[in-house]
Amino acid sequence: MGPPDDSPLEPDPVIEAYKKGIDRSLLRERLKKTPAERVEDLVALVAFADELAAAGRRTRQS
Repeated sequence: MGPPDDSPLEPDPVIEAYKKGIDRSLLRERLKKTPAERVEDLVALVAFADELAAAGRRTRQS
């Protein structure tokens, strides 16, 4: 493999299409957090999802 080429890469149309639907400001905010803070957020999200599932089961049983 030779030395790196300084010419700019052509944008990949598939990647560009996906980027249109991504809110990069949310990604930046998440990356400001430490890995431990991100795990805590994930644990809280899972607990919330469990609460929603339990509420759905209770509603269907009523």
